[in-house]
Amino acid sequence: MHPTSWSARTAMALSLKSGLTLYFARHGETEANVAKRFQGRTLDTPLTPKGEEQARTLAAILRHEAREALACVASPLPRARTTMEIVRGALGLPRADYAQDPRLQEIDLGSWDGLTHEEAQARDPEFYNARESDKWNVRLPGGENYADVAARAEGWIAALNADTFAVSHGGFTRILRGLFAGMDWRAMSDLDEPQGCVFRVRGSVVDRLDAPSP
Repeated sequence: MHPTSWSARTAMALSLKSGLTLYFARHGETEANVAKRFQGRTLDTPLTPKGEEQARTLAAILRHEAREALACVASPLPRARTTMEIVRGALGLPRADYAQDPRLQEIDLGSWDGLTHEEAQARDPEFYNARESDKWNVRLPGGENYADVAARAEGWIAALNADTFAVSHGGFTRILRGLFAGMDWRAMSDLDEPQGCVFRVRGSVVDRLDAPSP
């Protein structure tokens, strides 16, 4: 997609089907997150003890907020599946009884997977700067761009037919939040990637849900 068509494309925000509620979250903290390394599809490090606690916090939020029965779906990447299984176990549900959907995977980082920002910039400064200037169109070496992830996210949202809880990844959930808000890619890129909280969507409205008070 040519950059000049972006404003027309986002004239209307992404929206759920009428009557549906979506809850989604990023996986818990991993060892790569602590080391500040890119973590796409090739590198998948274990959850830290903090990440496991964040997953239990997701369960507490859902227990407090979600009154309806929820379908559960996770990215097939291990860090997302582990988070989902901790959540379900904490809710007293069968840990493995959930769907997996490849559309929820993290942005494919290609040859950047496992690098730090500094390492990626040093490897190819010209490409790094080009990508920073147009994340929507410029694909990572051997990987994806924001438009690719947005297409996956939109297809997944269009197919939802039940109230759902989903576990995905920082880049994916950031782009998804941006799509619901009708943001351009720069505003999406500026969003945070929090862990240990749940985002609730009704229509196009996204609300952040944090741990309930004791």
